Amino acid sequence: MPNPWTGSPLRPRRALQRADLFDAAVTDSIARIHRHRGTALRGVQFGIEEVPPTQAPWVDNQIPLAAAIEPTGGQPARVVIYRRPLEHRAASSRGLRILVHRTIVEQVSALTGVSVEDLDPTGYADGDEDD
Repeated sequence: MPNPWTGSPLRPRRALQRADLFDAAVTDSIARIHRHRGTALRGVQFGIEEVPPTQAPWVDNQIPLAAAIEPTGGQPARVVIYRRPLEHRAASSRGLRILVHRTIVEQVSALTGVSVEDLDPTGYADGDEDD
């Protein structure tokens, strides 16, 4: 259908894709941790993968949601978040944001030894607080 004023075709707005929402949830979570305890994130890189690699260790036949990888040689410490398993477990976009935040906080805690409460003292359970 053309624009009634210009005659040009209308382009529908592209809805945010699931991957875009997931990326935003990861970015927001990292920013939130940085506001509270930015020093804990020094030297830690973050990455997103669709699914865990087939050689990833599965505990009790549970698909991993993320991996905390210790620094080795010239490689920095890394937290890898697996998008599809997290999306599968979340019932809503808000639930996904909370689950992503909880997962990242837990992985950073495991990697750095900083407690969950120190990484996010304002409400670890409410992964979308604005401060």
